[in-house]
Amino acid sequence: MANIVLVGAQWGDEGKGKIIDILSEKSDIIIRFQGGNNAGHTVVIGNEEFILHLIPSGILHSKKVCVIGNGVVVDPEALIEEIEMLKSRDIDVDSSLIISDQVHVIFPYHKLLDELRETKKGKAKIGTTKRGIGPCYGDKVSRCGIRLTELLNPEVLKEKLAFNIDEKNALMRTLYDHKGVSLDEIYGRYLEYGRRLSRYMQNVPLFLNKAISKGKSLLFEGAQGTFLDIDHGTYPYVTSSSATAGGACIGSGVGPIKIDKVIGVAKAYTTRVGEGPFPAEFAEEMMQKIRSKGKEFGATTGRPRRCGWLDVVLLKNASMINGLTELVLTKLDVLDDTDKIKVCVAYRHGNRIIKDFPSNMEVLENCRPVYEELPGWKENTSSISKYRSLPSKARRYISYISKFLKKRISMVSVGSERTQTLIRV
Repeated sequence: MANIVLVGAQWGDEGKGKIIDILSEKSDIIIRFQGGNNAGHTVVIGNEEFILHLIPSGILHSKKVCVIGNGVVVDPEALIEEIEMLKSRDIDVDSSLIISDQVHVIFPYHKLLDELRETKKGKAKIGTTKRGIGPCYGDKVSRCGIRLTELLNPEVLKEKLAFNIDEKNALMRTLYDHKGVSLDEIYGRYLEYGRRLSRYMQNVPLFLNKAISKGKSLLFEGAQGTFLDIDHGTYPYVTSSSATAGGACIGSGVGPIKIDKVIGVAKAYTTRVGEGPFPAEFAEEMMQKIRSKGKEFGATTGRPRRCGWLDVVLLKNASMINGLTELVLTKLDVLDDTDKIKVCVAYRHGNRIIKDFPSNMEVLENCRPVYEELPGWKENTSSISKYRSLPSKARRYISYISKFLKKRISMVSVGSERTQTLIRV
């Protein structure tokens, strides 16, 4: 069986949760490899909607193993809430979930620092979710982070917490005029979190590599999207982790030669949350129309997403960086009643036409989109069950994207339910 990495090819929110849910049926183990509870995957099964922030979407299938890899940062309180929510809805978490004992832990001072920094930046804010993700990854890189396994060692936890809290409190008093946080209150609470999560902890790289040697199939579930990647995204308007396909190896302990396929997911248009350049962004009237029809509000924060035309310059770059083997197109149905559909095929910067995604964000911020226009299909696609039954103009739009990117589009989503998915064989 194939080991597959699935990643967002835009700025996140591409509908990956649904696609992971579908691919999970033929996978044995589903792994979340980066990010934290700043991301959200929404899966609709019949009349039920599940919003997951940390646990892989494969948990909704019976007899699947779901893994939170070492590249994730975990807020224990949020994770326990998610576990209890799933249990209350009769999902068997205890026999399905494994958490790397090496994940780094988000503490209250991370969340507080996240909020204080963002507030102080004012107009220069980057649009963080204030979940403490960036400060936690910062501690990880600064080598003062605390890992999940250390919540099981009272002496080590107290020593490391005392150091971190002294340092963070001094920073908060000096820069933000804030009194900081209490060691005693955090210490006792996090010891209890460690106790409650200890049943799920394992050596994840060892577990996954043994599973591969036994012929098990792995599905790596990316959060956010390519252009929120800390290295390859629209920096500084990015997340703090490796959201591209390479992050699957870093965040799980599985070597790259063991990956068989990389699937990118993109909407039939483009969205992004928060600040940052967005050349193909809609004018206000079209923005409101697509946002309303596509329900473009963040699963984690509820923030309205910015919306725009499909940007194939962006997707071409995502394909290159991730080494995409194929693409999945979602939310095609949102464009059903659009008369004419534009596709951004290049950027205009001053007198220059740019056909490759610029690495210089100052350049990108001053780019104007160059569009090609295709006719809309003006038919309802949400009830169509076979690809060949799509309107010819909808198939033409899909073919146009496929030819531009030189990538096969293997799946098209025309609604939020599992059944509203057209698989091309």
